[in-house]
Amino acid sequence: MQFMVRIVVRLPGDWSQEKVNELAARETARGMQCIKEGKLRRIFRIAGQRANFSIWETATPEELHATLLSLPMHPFMDIEVTPIIEHTTTQAWQAANGAMPPF
Repeated sequence: MQFMVRIVVRLPGDWSQEKVNELAARETARGMQCIKEGKLRRIFRIAGQRANFSIWETATPEELHATLLSLPMHPFMDIEVTPIIEHTTTQAWQAANGAMPPF
């Protein structure tokens, strides 16, 4: 199953930059692990915010839930999850070109 996930991070304002950097490094490491596991398929920063849109792929919603809970910044995240399916235009492109669209 694929999911479009919108994550907004709201860190405490009284944290030192060192603490923010340490948490960000752990978050990046966990994100890289999710990419290697094939769960995090794409991620896009939302300009001007500590936020992102991302595409996740897991076998079940429960697996996605557990994966999101494993993110170091999870306690400071507002998360919206939307299940998604492939669009017919993507399917038509693939049928006509023998490959996925270049996006």
